[in-house]
Amino acid sequence: MQPYLFPYIGYFQLISATDAFVIYDDVNFIKQGWINRNRLLVNSRPSMFSVPLDNAGSFRLIKDIGLSSKDYLRWKGKFFRTMELNYKKAPYYEEIMPLVESVFNGCTGFIGRLALDSIRHVCKYLDIRLTWIESSSFYDNRHLIGAERVIDICRLSGADMYINAIGGRNLYDKKTFEENGIVLKFIRSKAVVYSQYGDEFVPDLSIIDVLMFNSKLKVKSYLGEYELI
Repeated sequence: MQPYLFPYIGYFQLISATDAFVIYDDVNFIKQGWINRNRLLVNSRPSMFSVPLDNAGSFRLIKDIGLSSKDYLRWKGKFFRTMELNYKKAPYYEEIMPLVESVFNGCTGFIGRLALDSIRHVCKYLDIRLTWIESSSFYDNRHLIGAERVIDICRLSGADMYINAIGGRNLYDKKTFEENGIVLKFIRSKAVVYSQYGDEFVPDLSIIDVLMFNSKLKVKSYLGEYELI
């Protein structure tokens, strides 16, 4: 999977379902995707936040795209203030806000690294332990594309099963994987509903929202709310 910035709960369900998780960081950046942006509650309504980038384009690799040297620090301060205004009364704000701050304050200048750090920090908090592999540092197969490259990654990793997000059903065919000795499964998340200030529930927000309103134990129970098909 591409490294997404504080992704939604389904991303972490996918992580928890695997033995090894490959961060696909040497593929092209997707504009209007989830690599540098996500949604949170602002005035009890879903609102998009986007980390400013330098020269982000669809023909550049995720790992090569930097944070905006001009705008990032100013954006970060504004983002922290927005978080405080809208989540300070959330039950786990005092516990989770330092986690969020540590990710944005400790970034190395590239969006791929920032997104991966956000995922790793959440996994550490939730006691998710597994093998991480960055495609740019381990596999030498960028000449391959689509299912062919995924199958080669599985082969190089010694994997006999590949689990993909449910949207992958439009991209990958189970028979093609079976012909290469790999079982292809898709993860389908069950509905995760929790209280957000007592207002109408807004689903599929960043994991930050889930962490703000739920105990660590409760969030860990959400990780198992899926089925493999």
